[in-house]
Amino acid sequence: MDAIVFGAAGFIGRSLVAELLGRGRRVAAAVRNDTLTPWLHAQNVDTGGLTVVTADISRPLTGLPHARDVYNTAARFAFGLDLAQARAANVTGALNVLEWAATLPDLRRLVHISGYRVSDADPDRAGLGAYEASKAAAHHAVRARARELGVPLTIANPSTVIGPGQYIGLASLVENLWNGRLPALPGGPDVFVPIVTVDYFARFLAEIPASPAGEDYWVLDDTTPLLPELVGTIADHLGVRSPRRTVPVGLVRRLPRRITGTDPETLSFLSADRYPTASARAFADRAGLEMPPAADALRAWADDLVAARFGGASPWLRPYGFRGRTWVMGEPHRPAHVLLHGLPMNADLWAPLAAHLPGPILAPDLPGLGRSAPTAQAMDAWLADLMAPVRTRPTLVAHSLACGPALRFAVERPDRISGLVLVAPAFLQPPGPWLTRSVLAVALLRRMSAARLAATLGLPEGPEVASAAADLRRPGVAGRVVAAMRAAFAERETSRSLLERVRVPVEIIVGSADPLATGAGHPVTEIAGAGHYPQLTHPAQVARHLGAVADPIG
Repeated sequence: MDAIVFGAAGFIGRSLVAELLGRGRRVAAAVRNDTLTPWLHAQNVDTGGLTVVTADISRPLTGLPHARDVYNTAARFAFGLDLAQARAANVTGALNVLEWAATLPDLRRLVHISGYRVSDADPDRAGLGAYEASKAAAHHAVRARARELGVPLTIANPSTVIGPGQYIGLASLVENLWNGRLPALPGGPDVFVPIVTVDYFARFLAEIPASPAGEDYWVLDDTTPLLPELVGTIADHLGVRSPRRTVPVGLVRRLPRRITGTDPETLSFLSADRYPTASARAFADRAGLEMPPAADALRAWADDLVAARFGGASPWLRPYGFRGRTWVMGEPHRPAHVLLHGLPMNADLWAPLAAHLPGPILAPDLPGLGRSAPTAQAMDAWLADLMAPVRTRPTLVAHSLACGPALRFAVERPDRISGLVLVAPAFLQPPGPWLTRSVLAVALLRRMSAARLAATLGLPEGPEVASAAADLRRPGVAGRVVAAMRAAFAERETSRSLLERVRVPVEIIVGSADPLATGAGHPVTEIAGAGHYPQLTHPAQVARHLGAVADPIG
């Protein structure tokens, strides 16, 4: 083999395998369980040069395919480990990889992944957590043993590695920020937590074996903003409030974790230290490698974290991300369908229906709801901005409360859409009485578990309801849901009158358990057995009836 990668199913390892395969290398991927191959297929990586082998680096290694280049990306990266757990993978495992590499007749290089904070740390220094102490011990042990055995070694010391799938470390701080649980930043204003993207680091690692051995590379972005600015950049992108206060690390250490929400092991990483990156920068220049701008990388990673619910879910539609203050999923320029969700849901409401629709779709979270930040724009202006980049004439599909804005857009801009589908239009149905009591409704919504929300809405528990429940717990969202419902109720008569003026094909879809309270003047399809959310409970039937409106025109 050209290379063997230990820890190939991990966050760094899988990206390295993808990079090497993309360069036409024959790669052996050493894993304990093969979660790698499905991930590579999902990334559209050609796996023709891949051989997957089973290996447990906590034990002596035998029977593995020979390779010129050996990469050890395996590590137990977690906080709260006991020392024995951490050392088994991070120290014993690293030495086992080295001992095996020393037996290879054509070994060109062993590349060991260490860390930017542990390289010069005393592994016996007091105050280190199990993870950091084990990585420091491994760094020194691998270097000493490689020298004894004459193994050509390069050590790469990455900083905080970010990218899709990284939910540990700095990601926890972003999650607290997103959920309104970060009233102050731990550390002072000069704290430097550098980043590097996983794609860049994988390219860097792929270049190492062709360079001279014996070097240590600190791989990080020197231009990473200091922690307060870093958090401010992410907060501005997410449309949430950034903490303005800092709390000294010493004080955070003395406070109970239930108050700070901070794992004590992470506090040693909150430092103003800088790192010797000159050799890594020179190496990157020779290899033609260029880091993406730190702010752009942080914003893209924040999108990935929100899309994946910080590791709790898998995104159902790509691309995704914030466009201004609005969370948008799908095709922004040439959609066949534009889907506007009702309340108290978000764009994930459409996932079951989307699986039955032909062509690309565009599905935003309404302003101030779901994952979108509030805006001073009126809803009609917001919808016009959303549709501005669209170059097709899509079918506009709206649910419940969103039917009013969708109808107004159809009346004002019939040239922009080919048809209008109103699913359970709220302005033609009676309001739920419990939602008119705004204070009580907000309190109820904020405290609802996914199971309770599903029961309240008459829906089965599922990822769409869980997604909505998670958003309702975020600061301000429940209040804005109730305010939007009350505003829509006040516009009911206006919306009804617009049905007579719309000049594009209109289809109205309701559930048999949630019928209209008044006439519509347009064709109405009733889905047997469905309630207020037929696109969730009966997506195939709803998709069939969307054909009653005009096909999208490119």
